[in-house]
Amino acid sequence: MKILIVSYSDINGGAARAAYRLHQSLLKQGVDSKMLVQDKGGDDYTVIGPDSNFLKLLAKVRPTVDSIPVNFYKNRTQTLFSPSWLGLNHISKKINDLNPDIVHLHWICGGMIKIEELSKIRAPIVWSLHDMWPFTGGPHYDEDHNSYKKECGRCKILGSNKINDLSKKVFERKKTTYKKITNLHIVGLSSWINDCSKSSTLLKNRKHTNLPNPIDTNIFKPLEKIMAKNIYNIPTNKKLILFGSMSPTTDPRKGFSELVKSLEGLDEKKVELVVFGSGRPKGKNQFPAKLKVNYIGQLHDDVALSVLYNAADVMVVPSLQENLSNAIMESLSCGVPVVAFDIGGNKDMITHMKNGYLADPFDTQDLRNGINYILNHENYNSISNNARNKVVKDFDSNVVSTRYIDLYKSILNDS
Repeated sequence: MKILIVSYSDINGGAARAAYRLHQSLLKQGVDSKMLVQDKGGDDYTVIGPDSNFLKLLAKVRPTVDSIPVNFYKNRTQTLFSPSWLGLNHISKKINDLNPDIVHLHWICGGMIKIEELSKIRAPIVWSLHDMWPFTGGPHYDEDHNSYKKECGRCKILGSNKINDLSKKVFERKKTTYKKITNLHIVGLSSWINDCSKSSTLLKNRKHTNLPNPIDTNIFKPLEKIMAKNIYNIPTNKKLILFGSMSPTTDPRKGFSELVKSLEGLDEKKVELVVFGSGRPKGKNQFPAKLKVNYIGQLHDDVALSVLYNAADVMVVPSLQENLSNAIMESLSCGVPVVAFDIGGNKDMITHMKNGYLADPFDTQDLRNGINYILNHENYNSISNNARNKVVKDFDSNVVSTRYIDLYKSILNDS
């Protein structure tokens, strides 16, 4: 069985890392898996990227060129919008030349694939939903607009009042293309996004399976906390609150302002905040004045991430929309409880007051209650053990990759 995983990148970004982890776990199971990417950041020979300096340079500019139509909408929000109109790289030919039994699509925007090229792929397609883009008219998250349940147009993300705007055009292109694809199976990484897709106009008639991302629990595992804090030169006499993601302080969907409000009133003498994913921002400090903030910057190595999680006492993920957060899964796997809003796929991983805390959506007071609940819990070790056990049971790479292999086999048997 030959599997080809198609992803914009192998290691740059949460979706890319999740796709690469699945690729690695399939290889460990003896599956003939390869990965095709536009942006290759690692040196794994099983990952196929641009093979010349010219193509590598072209890959770097493709996201900028692909976003040109979006730039005409001056009132758009900060949510990513991908029109995926840029061709010229013949990605479907590359896929077909590799002759896989299954093509497993992941996050394929950034100018990687023109929508119309999807219908040229000969093998059965499995598509993992890392965000909402596959069933919207271009937005990667809909900001609770729900237009994907009907037809796009007057797009909130574009700030458009016109029915025949870019989102409508992208929606119609997808609708026409999807009709030409006979064997397409959708994987909702969380129960939330699985349900969203099943209620969407574009994908509601396709077969769906709810399957999560895998995680290597031998890398993300509990370590001695004092040692972890010493490695990052973080005080060992304070309890640490961890917050981080890609661009955590600039993407409104990540809930930075909600986090800031939730930290007000905490005992600054006993706690410190650790932020990773970005460096110290310019300008005025937005956090409570007396709260010490440690900025770690971006971490691309899983071992370094694991050590950082272990230095923390609680992880806070205040996202306003979230699919299946890598950060939540990684933190829980390290035995560090997570506080988050009860939205999206968070409840797939967090069991309220058992291995973390699910705050009422966007209630910053309840988010603060959750932080205090974890930090002051009389049996912290029990919550920590519950966090670890949940991930080992439901998300370990061996468990999840076996389920994917079963899915691939069932699709091939039905083909």
